[in-house]
Amino acid sequence: MAIDPALLRQLQLSSAALPVGSFAYSQGLEWAVETGWATDSDSTAAWLHGQLTSTMCHVDIPLLARLYEAESDMAGYWDQLVFACRETAELRAEERHRGQALQRMLRALMPDAIDGIANLPRMSFVAAFALAARYWNIPRDDALAGYLWSWLENQVLAIIRLAPLGQIAGQRLLVSLSEDIPAVIATGLACADEDIGTSAPGIAIASCAHESQYTRLFRS
Repeated sequence: MAIDPALLRQLQLSSAALPVGSFAYSQGLEWAVETGWATDSDSTAAWLHGQLTSTMCHVDIPLLARLYEAESDMAGYWDQLVFACRETAELRAEERHRGQALQRMLRALMPDAIDGIANLPRMSFVAAFALAARYWNIPRDDALAGYLWSWLENQVLAIIRLAPLGQIAGQRLLVSLSEDIPAVIATGLACADEDIGTSAPGIAIASCAHESQYTRLFRS
């Protein structure tokens, strides 16, 4: 039985076991639960769907696609744009910390990789993910789907810890929201350079408020 090695690497890169600390971040979801914005399956689905159709469509997916295809002289530009699109200190710190963790892992696993993107002084997680996907010959669209799945799974794991949702409810959320992934990828790939960016005030407010939230499980 022949199995494409790129598929196995895609599963590895998208796994919750990837040692980048994703479990420590909720991206404002913790405050959304605290303030009553996301408290059950329906409100959580609406919250996550809003992120898929805003930030993921107009920031993460178009930038991940560009970093996947970027020559070394443009990689730094797109990488800095990732940070510029993270609206709060917590979101920028998360991007930097997860990017550095993945960068360290990639240097250990692929020391022979010679790529300008690998030497970015402040590598975002998006850039590190793109580097790994390209090095492991994961097709671009598969890498985009894996990135979205990884993000969605981490958000669902967070809500299970934060709200009275059981494991089955979490799996229902994954099934339902993952159906949005093809459309999110298509929209993101159609995004022109000048259209990259989004306005998501609810996410920004949640992330800002989380910085001073009294009791916290997550770093964002």
